[in-house]
Amino acid sequence: MSDKHDLVPEHKPGQSERTVSTRAMELAVAAALMLVAAVVMSDSWRVGAGWAVDGPQAGYFPFYIGVIMFVASAITFGVHVLTKAPDLSNFVDRSALLLVLKVLAPTVGFVVLIEFVGIYVAAAIFISVFMVWLGSYSLVKAIPVGVAVPAVLFWLFEIMFLIPLPKGPLEAALGY
Repeated sequence: MSDKHDLVPEHKPGQSERTVSTRAMELAVAAALMLVAAVVMSDSWRVGAGWAVDGPQAGYFPFYIGVIMFVASAITFGVHVLTKAPDLSNFVDRSALLLVLKVLAPTVGFVVLIEFVGIYVAAAIFISVFMVWLGSYSLVKAIPVGVAVPAVLFWLFEIMFLIPLPKGPLEAALGY
């Protein structure tokens, strides 16, 4: 019997736990890092990755970090493509993957909402939804916490430290 606050769902008989192999994930991550490294090298070259009369140009160190990152990722990719005994074990169980997606979905929603309603309103919605959905708290508890935390952060950043963060229509209506 599981507690309502238990975050790992129970395994149901007959449910396939197979998701993706460790080898496939190693190849995907290595390829993604090679792409990131190529972008870093390209942009560093654009701003100047050489040595000027007064020292290294702005892109010198990032370019070589990109080269190191690309080479390391290419080696990892090559090792996993050419191995005779690839690791085909399950990278993650379905229940653990669902748990990660339960955290990822509201986080992506939070980031998207920031553009439209500002960080404080988005944080209020994010905290409240997260508390109700994953924490199984009632709205009576979630909404006050969801409103209080961004209100304190607004006071701290905007008023005390004078650090402007992304604001939306509500803050504009309040004169910020």
